[in-house]
Amino acid sequence: MSRFTCVVAATLLLAAGSGFGQAPYPNRPVRLVVGFPPGGTADILARTLAQKMAETWGQQVVVDNRPGAAGTIGANLVAKAAPDGYTLLMSALASQSIAPGLFANLPYDAERDFTPVSNVAELALVVVVTPGLPVKSMRELIAMAKAQPMQLNYGSGGVGSSQHLATEYFSLQAGIKMVHVPYKGSPLVVGDLISGQLALSIDNPTTVLPHVKTGKLRALAVTSLRRWPGAPELPTIAEAADLPGFEVLGWFGVLAPAGTPAEVVGRINAETVRILNLPDVRQRLSEQGAEPAPTTPDQFARFIRAETQKWGRVIKSTGMKQE
Repeated sequence: MSRFTCVVAATLLLAAGSGFGQAPYPNRPVRLVVGFPPGGTADILARTLAQKMAETWGQQVVVDNRPGAAGTIGANLVAKAAPDGYTLLMSALASQSIAPGLFANLPYDAERDFTPVSNVAELALVVVVTPGLPVKSMRELIAMAKAQPMQLNYGSGGVGSSQHLATEYFSLQAGIKMVHVPYKGSPLVVGDLISGQLALSIDNPTTVLPHVKTGKLRALAVTSLRRWPGAPELPTIAEAADLPGFEVLGWFGVLAPAGTPAEVVGRINAETVRILNLPDVRQRLSEQGAEPAPTTPDQFARFIRAETQKWGRVIKSTGMKQE
């Protein structure tokens, strides 16, 4: 029995046991908040889920983009929403597991203010450089950065974004120092990267791989421990930069406000897992460089806690802190 089938069976049994078949949810439109701009991975995942949910539930599922502050603006909106299942969050590594350790005045508690529903997808990030940069490998990039400390700049989707922390983590492990240039969302980084105003970025495959294929950017490696199915020709940072054990995975999942009834969470979880098991959805995610990663609510809660602890240690070791 596959992982997907096991999770489907488990969540359906959970939902059946709660008696949601007689529950009215949803009897009006549902809002799925995305803390990032349209066109990015979080947005694509949210719209994929929203379309399928609307078809099953017979209710509109509206994707509401609220970009900015590494996803924390959207997360805060959902944290303060009514716990009735009609406002959900397409959460991400940045807003849930990086922000708690990075921001001194985060307006929500990333653990207490949310009810985990299910992880949705995981993906490796891709190291890309502007074509004019005279490096063809990770070793050459590291050598240049060591020879020119604080001369190479890199772009990210904002302070505290997964791209920001992934690059700082890489810099820490490689013993180099570079200049961070934050943007309001990673899609905005690409233009300056192509034009040569930025030297590099470690970003989502959906954002950068199309430009790699046209020759506008050069890809050097992926951040997963094993070669990523979406770009099997690229080495891992672990192998290409002599950094054993190096791994960074971006992830996205569905959260509801804390206090959302268990039967409602069970229904949303069951529908999310069902959708992620559909062949056309799995194919679409694969084309975006992502892998489906459905979980039960408890599994997702444990996963978020582990990620928060990991990135808290990284943030502390780099000395980063934001007001």
